[in-house]
Amino acid sequence: VLMARHREKLLDWFTRRSTITPMEAWADLGIYRLGARIFELRADGHSIHTERMTVVNRDGEETHPARYHYRGRAA
Repeated sequence: VLMARHREKLLDWFTRRSTITPMEAWADLGIYRLGARIFELRADGHSIHTERMTVVNRDGEETHPARYHYRGRAA
């Protein structure tokens, strides 16, 4: 039930904005396992593209978090 609620929140987010990052999902939606919810939405027929970003963390190390781009319901 909670995972279904998270998917609903995520789809609502995508109606207002076309992209989301794990930090946005956690801070704004309370979704910690964004990749798992994206996997489920894709399995339900939604088209979502993954972009890998390069950012430097507080320790000066490069990391590569994802930014997910929603492209709508797959045909």
